[in-house]
Amino acid sequence: MDLIPIGEAARLVGMNASALRYYEERGLVTPVTRTGGRRMYGRQELRFLAFLRTMQQLGISLDTAGAVLHAPGEEWRTAAAEQIDVLEELIHRAKAAQWVLRHSIECPAEHPARECQTWIGMVDQLLEGYTLDQLAADHVTE
Repeated sequence: MDLIPIGEAARLVGMNASALRYYEERGLVTPVTRTGGRRMYGRQELRFLAFLRTMQQLGISLDTAGAVLHAPGEEWRTAAAEQIDVLEELIHRAKAAQWVLRHSIECPAEHPARECQTWIGMVDQLLEGYTLDQLAADHVTE
């Protein structure tokens, strides 16, 4: 593949050219060369850009994505493991949110937050010192 200018590279990976310049600023992707002042990208740089775009679409931080691309083995593995921990917590909270909303929809009370005995009981437990994590553990299955 020949080298392509920034605009075409951005189009190929579905990004704005400003994102590519930002990634360069952050040291995540460097153009192969500049021709007439224009940044030029090759196949490897396009792969990096597609990787970064995918990671962002998955909600993975640029710091983690950059570490996976460029950091030494132990460093990027640590960054990835830390990101997995963040995602596990996010999944746990999302499942709890699903349970809360599903219960609300299925509850026969017109206003579950005010009238549902399950809701009232959970709120009372929170007032007694239970944490949201404790309540979720009682109601959410993995």
